[in-house]
Amino acid sequence: MNEPDFNLAESKIAIVGLGLMGGSLALGLRGKCAALYGFDPHLPTLELALSQQIVDYADSDPARSSVLPEADIVILSAPVPAILTLLEQLPSFMPNSCIVMDLGSTKKQIVDAMTRLPDRFDPIGGHPICGKEKLSLANAERTLYYAASFLLTPLERTSPRALSAARQIIEALGARMSLLNAAEHDRILASTSHLPFLLASALALATPNDVAAFVGTGFKSTSRVAGTPSSMMLGVLQSNRENVLNVLHGLQKEISGIESALASEDFLQLETILDRSRSNYQTLIGN
Repeated sequence: MNEPDFNLAESKIAIVGLGLMGGSLALGLRGKCAALYGFDPHLPTLELALSQQIVDYADSDPARSSVLPEADIVILSAPVPAILTLLEQLPSFMPNSCIVMDLGSTKKQIVDAMTRLPDRFDPIGGHPICGKEKLSLANAERTLYYAASFLLTPLERTSPRALSAARQIIEALGARMSLLNAAEHDRILASTSHLPFLLASALALATPNDVAAFVGTGFKSTSRVAGTPSSMMLGVLQSNRENVLNVLHGLQKEISGIESALASEDFLQLETILDRSRSNYQTLIGN
């Protein structure tokens, strides 16, 4: 576990979860490592992965696989609650030493669970900032990670070898690596990812169905992430509850200010709010 060297081209990588993110990861790494092993409980997903040669080996249950112990790195690509369960189970079906990485959308609970892994595991948290509202392997893309930020949350016990492995995977995908601690990651993502999902969901709920014929690109782009299945987002919101509540309170304050200006016909104040909003938007997106 102390070797500083890791050679992606010679490594065997196991991806547990072959949905949009895990499938896109496999597509992006295909031909860049020695072997790809895929695991997913959905049998049609396994059939698709094998028929399109996305992975070299596929199984529905990592616990019964004789191939998993051969992996140099195990990457957990599943909803946050499933990742937490897998981290509890991993020691029982992975007897060998290996690097363990995840792609979960929140990090504090996952990193805490990683600290409890036996010493033979070399863990590192990860979160690629990319994706689509349409999940599943059928929607996976080889270039999904390209030019995206890929955040890493190393533990105190994370070795230089594990960090090197993660860096080589990120470079192979064409993504951009950044390092954060887990708590800071969750605070930031509450604003940039989890709040936009809730805002889009509220917008979709507040819009009556009889206006569907008049929905244009502005509404579609603003509400797009509301199409993300709740099965993916519920665990994210549960595991980052306090941070999400904090940013929700901030959003409610801003909406109240807009409502108050409209209700009192204070259009000068409304203009000030909108100008401030535009300026902040330009700062956020780098214009």
